[in-house]
Amino acid sequence: MTTSPTQYDQLVRETFLPQIGKIVEMIDMTAKDRYFRVELEKPLGHRPGQFVMVSILGLGEAPISISNGPTEENTLEMVIRRIGRLTQAIHELKVGDQMGIRGPYGSGFNMDDFYNHDVLFVAGGLGLVPLRSLITPVIAERGRFGEITLISGCRNPAEELYRNQLEAWTDAGIDIIRLVDSTENMPWEFGTGLVTDPIPKLAMDPERTIAALCGPPVMYKFVIKTLSARNVRDDQIFVDLERRMKCGVGKCGHCQINEIYCCQDGPVFRFSDLSGIPEALQ
Repeated sequence: MTTSPTQYDQLVRETFLPQIGKIVEMIDMTAKDRYFRVELEKPLGHRPGQFVMVSILGLGEAPISISNGPTEENTLEMVIRRIGRLTQAIHELKVGDQMGIRGPYGSGFNMDDFYNHDVLFVAGGLGLVPLRSLITPVIAERGRFGEITLISGCRNPAEELYRNQLEAWTDAGIDIIRLVDSTENMPWEFGTGLVTDPIPKLAMDPERTIAALCGPPVMYKFVIKTLSARNVRDDQIFVDLERRMKCGVGKCGHCQINEIYCCQDGPVFRFSDLSGIPEALQ
């Protein structure tokens, strides 16, 4: 089918022109991570695991994970870490200020892959942010899943994200395992250790378990090795490579891994599709 000039113009506008988002809520989650709730001109229509490009006129844009589940509301939730000039400027915005939002981009998670299974989420640090976009709809349809477990780890108690949310999910009957690498003499009532540590002890049926992982790249190979030891197959493990994102539309080549463009083909992949590409998890 041939695309008419009018259709092409509309496609270009939807792909490259941001819509305006107005900040309606901001909460400091850690010393460098801030939660933003943004009101959009129209609903995103996103899937769990997708991302958006966030911009400030004159400063540039950056790929940011979507943290809320699919919704028909004109709402976008994100957690943005202050790590550079653009994100510093975003942190300096106030409620009522505006930012540019284009997207959503990426393949995301397919809920059909998770229905009628036990679900294991493994989040490392900021990886809890994109996984929340999947955890939220899973909990909303709790009856369509078996056992739901979340292993959430970070470096120390001061860096834990979504504390109130973790408590609410625990109250909802989800098995939450909260870990830090070290307490660093801070108050902490939960566990210490790596996110791989609890996996050998889980009451897990490998045939029924689907795992979703998001965190620093170094985490993946150890979690996958531990899951494989529990007989969880490669095609039952999904990894989120959101840290590789750059332009969002496959033009800059920053996220390219051999023939794969993470922003177009991912950022969510079955590990079975990456098992022959070791550099994907580096």
